[in-house]
Amino acid sequence: MIEEFLQQGRDLERAKIVSETARIPWLELQRFFAAGKVMLVAAELDLVDVAHALQLDDVEQVKKWTENLQLSPVSDAEAKQWVADDASLWAVVIKPWVLVQTITP
Repeated sequence: MIEEFLQQGRDLERAKIVSETARIPWLELQRFFAAGKVMLVAAELDLVDVAHALQLDDVEQVKKWTENLQLSPVSDAEAKQWVADDASLWAVVIKPWVLVQTITP
């Protein structure tokens, strides 16, 4: 009974993250990048899974992703390329971070 209740809570948290995920032009994220608040999520990961792990403070999972360079701060080179390309990215806010992921065609 308690486990079902906890699972429902996790499912609701995940659904909220899904509803807050949006495609956004990189140019609109520049001020967050300048503040060092934008993290890039590797294409092979699910953006919502990463956001949910951060929200749950899943230290072990986040550590694995950062060690494998699957979750990392956006580099200056990436930011410059996205400006040049007028790129749009998938993004979601999990305070204090803005998580972004490239959009694959």
